[in-house]
Amino acid sequence: MTQDIQQRIHQLVTEHAVVLFIKGSAKFPQCGFSANVVRILNLLGVKEFLAVNVFEDPEMVPGLVEYASWPTLPQCYIRGEFVGGSDIMTEMYQSGELKQLLGELATAA
Repeated sequence: MTQDIQQRIHQLVTEHAVVLFIKGSAKFPQCGFSANVVRILNLLGVKEFLAVNVFEDPEMVPGLVEYASWPTLPQCYIRGEFVGGSDIMTEMYQSGELKQLLGELATAA
């Protein structure tokens, strides 16, 4: 894996408060798991997040697997830290932990 993709991923996750690496776009997710993480952020009222469509760059998926040591998509990063995928975000949403982690970024009651 090239250093370039690792640097690009690092730059994305550190320059944006919330980053989702998903299949498709935030408006048109192309898998149920990606749709779920977008839905959770919308339910929490997160207005600004970067959704990166992994289909647009063939190096992105293997780069993400290496970067996070996590084999599946979607992947969510909050303030530069890897949070997890759909199942972990669902559990964190249900427990209230995700809203707490997002802090002021989550505007929903």
